[in-house]
Amino acid sequence: MAADATLIRKSAAEIVDLLKHGDVSPLDLIDTLEHRIAAVDPAINALPTLCLDRARDHARRLMKTKPGNRGLLAGLPMPIKDLVPVAGVRTTFGSPIFADFIPEESESIVLRLEDRGAIVYAKSNTPEFGAGGHTFNDVFGTTANPWNPARSAGGSSGGAAAALASGCAWLAHGSDMAGSLRTPASFCGVVGLRPSPGRVPSGPDTNPYGMLTVEGPMARSVTDAALALDAMTGRDATVPFATAESGGAFLAAACNPRKPQRVAFSRDLGLTMLDPVVEEVFLNAVRRLEAAGIEMVEACPDFTGAHEAFQVLRAVAYAAAMGPLLRDHRDRLKPEVIWNIEQGLALEGSAIVEAERERARLFHVVRTFFETHDVIVCPGAIVPPFPAEERYVRECNGRKFETYFDWIAIAYGFTLVSLPVICIPCGVTADGLPVGLQIAGRNGGEAELIAAARTIEDVLFDWRPETLPDCVVA
Repeated sequence: MAADATLIRKSAAEIVDLLKHGDVSPLDLIDTLEHRIAAVDPAINALPTLCLDRARDHARRLMKTKPGNRGLLAGLPMPIKDLVPVAGVRTTFGSPIFADFIPEESESIVLRLEDRGAIVYAKSNTPEFGAGGHTFNDVFGTTANPWNPARSAGGSSGGAAAALASGCAWLAHGSDMAGSLRTPASFCGVVGLRPSPGRVPSGPDTNPYGMLTVEGPMARSVTDAALALDAMTGRDATVPFATAESGGAFLAAACNPRKPQRVAFSRDLGLTMLDPVVEEVFLNAVRRLEAAGIEMVEACPDFTGAHEAFQVLRAVAYAAAMGPLLRDHRDRLKPEVIWNIEQGLALEGSAIVEAERERARLFHVVRTFFETHDVIVCPGAIVPPFPAEERYVRECNGRKFETYFDWIAIAYGFTLVSLPVICIPCGVTADGLPVGLQIAGRNGGEAELIAAARTIEDVLFDWRPETLPDCVVA
């Protein structure tokens, strides 16, 4: 069959079904992606590293097995974020320090995905070491937003989100500390799912006991994200925390939507300011959900103290993971990373203790909140996609931010208390830029969250994979 442009507009679930019935082959999909990437990615820069020969070799090995026996993903190609090593494939972490690094071994998440039928064909762009909500680095440059290439694709999984939005991927791998799956999903009009810690284990890691960063899927619909999450779950001997394999529970939840009984909504979680343009789209989404018969209650857990606790715990994580890099390669690190590591190294023990106590208190505040609410929704980002030449959002609606990540507090509030969160498109601004909606659920409650998100997705926006940005449709 070779390249077939009609396949680009199909969902990942549809592609997997075609693969399992033998109607397309993994090689057909790789050919299709190669053609699509050549046509649109030069303007987007989502997938700067391709490994198509490796992908074709993997596809040929897989095709020696009957189509129905090739794993959950059955030979579906998938890009891996450039923070995760893939054996034999250039892995830079977005840093000049590792510009020519080619690992000999893959991280466990890659091995798990490949074991379940995924074929790695590219690395997606990311800011240096994933630091920041905008994808740019000194190795590959900036990833542009497919809906307007003069705008940011978000970060740090910006390459993954832009690849999906521009039709260069059906599913994508990403990671999230302070919104790195959710901010780019909001900016690019796709779906990003941050699971509970331990749900998607991967290692070995320099900070295996860290609870802030998780890995998870990006897709063009809730159903596709659920499919990818099923493929990512499982036991993992390389990390200290790992839940059991899902057994397909998340895709099953997506295929059986559940109307949430009581939905809390908040413009800003009490943590930040909100651009009026985003607020308008968000409140319109709330009204549409209410009109669909969903009880919407303006309510929010009290996140007082979240800023201070997250600042400290993030700094500790940076110091633990990257302290040696600062010592050996200070002149090759971007200033934001240097600042974050130094902040962590300078902390006193009492500050860390207080931050841990505050996180524990907030966890119980939020746990109690979910005794009377099914989910809580809020904007995916406080601003629409901002100009790509800016490093980060410095102010919003009259409020100036002190650090390069203060503007993503609406995402990291959920990170701090370990909630699973999915960000889905909920509308567009007057100039056609996507706006996302975060939906957060109970800790460990991914199946219930996905079932509710499917209902909300159906109400809010008929957003299907065939809807691709006009500016990049070939």
